[in-house]
Formats: sequence, C-alpha cells, structure tokens
Amino acid sequence: MKVTHIPFQKTGFFSKLMLDYLEKNEKLRSFYHHFPDLDGFQHQIFEKEKFFDSKTRITLYNELKNQYNLVEVSQKTAENIELLQSQNTFTITTGHQLNLFTGPLYFLYKILSTINLCEELSEKFPNQNFVPIYWMATEDHDFDEINYFNFKGKKVLWNRKDGGAVGRFSTDGLQEVLEVFSAHLGNSKNALYLKNLFSDAYLKHKNLASATRFIANSLFGQHGLVIIDGDSRDLKQVFSPFLKDELLHQTSYKEVSKTISELEKAYKIQVNPREINLFYLEKNSRERIVFENGIFKIINSDIEFTKDEILLELEHHPEKFSPNVLLRPLYQEVVLPNLCYIGGGGEIAYWLQLKYYFDTIAVPFPILLLRNSVQVISPKQFKKLENLSISIEEIFLNQHELIAKKVIENKEINIQFDEKKAFLQNQFFELKEVAKQTDITFVNAVNAQEHKQISGLENLEKRLLKAEKRRQEDLVQRIIILQNELFPNQSLEERQRNFSEYYLEYGSDFIEMLKESLKPLQLEFTVLEI
Repeated sequence: MKVTHIPFQKTGFFSKLMLDYLEKNEKLRSFYHHFPDLDGFQHQIFEKEKFFDSKTRITLYNELKNQYNLVEVSQKTAENIELLQSQNTFTITTGHQLNLFTGPLYFLYKILSTINLCEELSEKFPNQNFVPIYWMATEDHDFDEINYFNFKGKKVLWNRKDGGAVGRFSTDGLQEVLEVFSAHLGNSKNALYLKNLFSDAYLKHKNLASATRFIANSLFGQHGLVIIDGDSRDLKQVFSPFLKDELLHQTSYKEVSKTISELEKAYKIQVNPREINLFYLEKNSRERIVFENGIFKIINSDIEFTKDEILLELEHHPEKFSPNVLLRPLYQEVVLPNLCYIGGGGEIAYWLQLKYYFDTIAVPFPILLLRNSVQVISPKQFKKLENLSISIEEIFLNQHELIAKKVIENKEINIQFDEKKAFLQNQFFELKEVAKQTDITFVNAVNAQEHKQISGLENLEKRLLKAEKRRQEDLVQRIIILQNELFPNQSLEERQRNFSEYYLEYGSDFIEMLKESLKPLQLEFTVLEI
C-alpha cells in the first residue's frame, strides 16, 4: 500500500466555495465559526461544554440505550455510549442517507474520517472523550436517491412503492435484490461475507433504518461508531422549543435568507429556505407544513391546524414534526454534545448558509470539516500510468486536456506554438508603438492583423494536435481506457462505485487500509495504491 496526498485544488472536482473555505478566504469568514484545526477544536470544546446540559445528556443516553437494545454491540461502541453520560465527552458527527447497501463509496470515507478524527483528538486532548456518530437520515423521503447501488458498472435496483420517511420502509422485496446481486459476486470467501451481510441486514430486519444500522455496525462497530436515529419522540421533545419557534416565527427563513443575499454574491447557493422548514410525519407520509390565511396546513392532505391546535399537537406528538435539510443540522446540534460535522462539499455548502441562524438562536455553530476523498489505484493501473508517463496529479486533468498534453509531449515534430505566439506578440508590440504616433485607424489595423495572425497560429496548433491524435491513436485510446477505469462517467469513483467491489477483492483489509490512510485534518485528497 502506498498513500499519496494531493491538494483538493489540484483535482478539479471541488467547487470554488469549498476551495475558498479550505484556504480560509476572507470572503467566507463570517459564514463559519471555528476552522477545523486543533486550535479551533480547543475553543469549540469550551463553548459546547457550557451549552450542553446534563438533562439532555441523560435523554440522549437513554435514547441510545433503547435504540441499541436489540443490537449486538461491540465493546468499544458500548463504552462510547456509556461515556456520553460524562460532561467531558463530545461527539464528532457525520450524516448520510439510508442508501441501499451503503450506496456510493464515500459512505465509508465519511465514517472513517469521523472515527479517525475522534482518535486524533483523543491524543491531543486527553482530558476529554470523543465519540464518532453516524446520524442516519431516516426521515428523508427521497427514495429515488437511495434505492440502488452500482456494482461493476451495473445498477442494482430496489423497486417498491414510494411514500413517507425511508427509515420506516419495510424491507419486503429485498430478497429479489439479493438474488440479482449474488449472481454477480461469485463464491469466494469475501463474496460469501457480502451475501451474508446483505441477507442479515435486509432479510432479518423489518425496516430500512434497522437494516442500515446493522450494516454500519457490522463494518465499523469495532471502532466504536455510535449510530443514531433522529426519528425519536424523546429527542424531538428536547428539540421542541426550536420547533415551536419555527412554527411561530420562521426564524430560520429570515436568517438564512439574509445569509443567502450575501453568500450568493460570490457563490452558488446550495439550498433555499422555505417559510416553514418542517414536515408533518405520519406512518406513510412526510408532507410540508405551510401557513396560509392564519391556518397551518399539511400539503397533499386535508389536515389543518389553528395556531393553538398545532402547538398542542407539538406538545403531545413532537415525533410528528420532521426537520427538513436546513433544520436537521440544528436538531443534531441541540441533542448531541457535538463539536464538528464532517460532510461532502454539498453538505458543507448548505451548512455555511446556517451560521447567522445559529447565532440568532444562540446555539454553538459546529466546526465544519470536508470529509476525506479517495482515489484507489491498483498496481496494474499504476504500472499503466508509469508506462504512459502520467503522474498522480495528471490523472485528474480533464480528459481532453490530458490527451492533448500527452500527445504534445510525444509528438515528433518539435514546434513550440507558445514561443511562436510570444514572438508574434513582441513584433506587434513594436508595430503598435509606431502606430500610436500616427492615427487611430492605423492602430486598429495593427490590432486586427495581430488578432488574425494569432488566430491563424492557434488554428494550425489545433490542426497539428488533431493530426497527432490520429497518428498516436494507440496512445490516445490507452489514456481514455485507463482514465475511464479510474473515473467512471468522468466522475470521482467514490460517487459511482459501491464498497462491495473492493471488498470482494480485499475483504476487511480494504477498510483497514482506508482507516490507516485517511487524515481528516490534513485537508488533502488521498490517492491509495493497493
């Protein structure tokens, strides 16, 4: 195993917003609190300790004990749950949808980043305890985003009727999915493990939340991961004052809208707020709450509440009120002694929209950490890169740029078009100095001729490149095939492949190699040669 770290900036796969955040650009300074470094964590610990009360700790502890009641718990996870009763215990949290069989590879990277950060902080701050948390997005209802995973370029799909919070979905119908998946796996020891993991998760658990907990616990329980389901009456009871504020005052809409008006001057906005950022949750539905003509209405239903009625409903049934993507982060921060949220670029982008809102309601804003990203390269692929004289950083180039670069490097005709263009520009500079001493029409004529000559050279360069591509067809095809192997659909493989592809080959060693390689606070992209 060989590990190489390169700057996120050199991959071409991260937004300007994320790169500016990593570089601490002053334009973003007001949109986050403490930066993800050791100094930032020291300040965050102090602030969160003052905010998080013992009563909430007891509720959290009891809820986790209840959620893990029928789950086989590792010793490390059991210890971490017990530690959450202590005032000097804090959490590092990541969240993810309940994708079928974990979905894309980055599910692993999120959780391992969280585990590794806890271990690093435990070394740096020995008087505190740090517990890794996976917050399951059980109340999400975007079933089309989670009902499949890709395995060796093929989509393994779960067809079922949509409706309601996905965590409550019955696992009926997944026997057929297992049969399809198993047909692609073979009969090796690792294939058998994957079949059993899928079977034990989805065929022995009644709903998607329990099945996902089983998988995450099986893969990461030995490292102390604590998995939490926010679809909880007791946790929402703790959160109810903020739910009440959302219903009555729409504070999130007002504050996030202010943030957006500033943030959108330089960046693309990730999520737009609604006036009420809550859903009403029932057995088979999750519908938005809207306020119209003095009445609270549940869209796509006949349910309506007056102000007094909806407050009474909140008091007696807080579990029926479900935060949307903008309010869920607040829910997490209120019920957990959390220091840091670890997420992908899109997630960090919408968290940055929330800082003013958190300030207004006096809840500590967490540290935001971009999760680790990984590109896996096999020895065979690495050998091909060497033979093609392609460096680790060059594999991230746009395919057209990479091909052009390598074709030019391997061309037999040594014409340096950049030098020719520079020579022409110098000649025209002298002409323009002379032209300035005559009249404007001569200056315009010189400028037009310069443009014509430079354009002519650029066209010749394009024709030469096209001709060289034809001559070096074998080289071009080898580059295309290799880069497409590494980046399916010209995208990072972590967004396309499922962990089972690598687990099939490497078994549990794959997860251990990832764990050993990922350095959350290094803030760099990881290339793993295995």
